[in-house]
This record gives sequence, structure tokens and C-alpha cells, in this order.
Amino acid sequence: MTGIKSASTKSSGYQARLKTLYINDYAPQLTAELKLKNIHQAPRLEKIIVNVGLGKAKDEKKLLDVAANTLSKITGQKPIATTAKQSIASFKLREGSKIGLKVTLNGQPMYEFADRLINLVLARLRDFHGVSLKSFDKQGNYSLGLTDQSVFPELSFEDTATPHGLQVVFVIKSISPEHSKALLEKMGMPFEKEKSQ
Repeated sequence: MTGIKSASTKSSGYQARLKTLYINDYAPQLTAELKLKNIHQAPRLEKIIVNVGLGKAKDEKKLLDVAANTLSKITGQKPIATTAKQSIASFKLREGSKIGLKVTLNGQPMYEFADRLINLVLARLRDFHGVSLKSFDKQGNYSLGLTDQSVFPELSFEDTATPHGLQVVFVIKSISPEHSKALLEKMGMPFEKEKSQ
């Protein structure tokens, strides 16, 4: 009877590899290394936002479809349109017009995406010397830009025929950018080497 219970628990209790590592290893290590009072103060990933800004091509339906296909395939979720909050005449932008697409990832899909991005996608970039150390905001969130979508293994040659860039934002609950950096380093984020003065 107990064997059946543990087997069913195991099959339904799937947990993303990176989440398991965070709970079992990274959070306790960060708590000790950053001299925090308890494990709940350890920096943690809250969500990942993947977005595509359409810029000049906001009126091209083809690019909208290509970007939507990219986001659906790399995140496993249907993207939502982002719209202009105000009209800007010099950009020929009207309030309410579509200016991009985005997907917000939480929970297991968030950890799975982070794992693939850090360990597969960034490793496929040509002439890559690490991600910028200057892309943290004051709250400790980290933004990463990719110039085209062809580095994602989920996409076929046809999916990448019309290239477009995308941005990935790691929303991190932490008390400082330094703590956020420590978390991302644990996850394997390949930061560029700091130049010695």
C-alpha cells in the first residue's frame, strides 16, 4: 500500500530541476554566504517576463504573428499584447495601439525557462563573453536582451526566417542588486568578467 502511495506522489509531484536546486542547495547557501538571519530573506526568483517590442513594425501583421509564435514556443504560454498608454505624434503612435507582446512566467514554467535560457540558449551565442553586470535595476531585477530568436532550440528554421529581438526580465525578490547577482550566479548565469582597474 505504501509503495502505491509513494509512486503516485512521485508521478504527480514533479518539480523543475532548478527549483529543487534552489530549495535544497541555493537558498541555504545564500542565507549563510550573505549572512542573512533566516532562509526567508534569501533572494528568490518571483517571475520572468519575456517580451518583444514591435517598434517600427507595429503595423505589420506578419511580424506580430512571428513574435507571437516565438513567445508561444519558447515559453509554452500564449502571449498577451502590450498597448501604448498614450499617444506620441512624433512616433506616429496612437493610444491603445499594439506596441509589443509579452508572457509572464511563474512557478515551474519560470524555473524551466530560466534553466533552458542559462544552460542552453546563452551557450549557443556566438562570440559570447558573458552577460552584462550593468543590467540590474535598483530593486535587484535583471534584464537581458537578445538580438534575435534563432538561439532558442525550440524554434525551427522557418520560425526564425523573420528575425526579431526579445527581452527577458528576471523579477527577483531581494534587498539589493548584489543579492540578486549572487542568486543568478548560483543558477549558473554567465556574467562577464569584471575588468580590473
